[in-house]
Amino acid sequence: MKFGVVIFPGSNCDHDTTYLLDNTLGQEVVELWHKDHDLQNCDFIILPGGFSFGDYLRSGAIARFSPIMREVIAFAEKGGYVLGICNGFQILCEAGLLPGALLHNPTRKFICTNSCLKVQTADTIITSQVNPDRPLRIPVAHGEGSYYARPEILQQLNSNDQVLFRYCDTQGNFTPESNPNGSVENIAGICNQGRNVFGMMPHPERAADPALGNQDGLAVFQSILHGHDLVQS
Repeated sequence: MKFGVVIFPGSNCDHDTTYLLDNTLGQEVVELWHKDHDLQNCDFIILPGGFSFGDYLRSGAIARFSPIMREVIAFAEKGGYVLGICNGFQILCEAGLLPGALLHNPTRKFICTNSCLKVQTADTIITSQVNPDRPLRIPVAHGEGSYYARPEILQQLNSNDQVLFRYCDTQGNFTPESNPNGSVENIAGICNQGRNVFGMMPHPERAADPALGNQDGLAVFQSILHGHDLVQS
């Protein structure tokens, strides 16, 4: 499977992502510069975390206009798979590929800590192999990670089974205390109606190596490979 990792000025999780895909999972991966106009026939595009363009204006607001985003949008509109992690999630919302917005954390402080997530649907290529009964321990690192959407959008997300993950405690309970950034309904990740564009604030690529003492995030990427193998077979 061929992955493309888009790099914007200020991206800082691109190497984490390429290392995981290449060294850990043995997949073909190419780095795509934000000024590129060619996705190089990739099967799956990832917008990594970081601080694109310094997070000026709003996080992701400038990156959304990078030349390569025209290609990413066209790719997604044709059914191509796109995953945005943290800043990548913000960019996808700014680009209109995902509904809602990521607001400042209520504390107005940057949050860098482990969070617990519980998968909410197995009906996507990134969650099919994630155990729905066991909370995942995945780190978050953001200043604007509070997911917000209007009530009618939330209703659509829930009705269409588009919520991927919710923040929870270690027992899997959805509580205000387990919500690190005040996201509405504890939402940590969503997908579009076509189920080919995904966004999540926590960083699974930072929890996918034994050297880090945590491999909970590996299930997300194993799901992608499993889903691709099913399509190919």
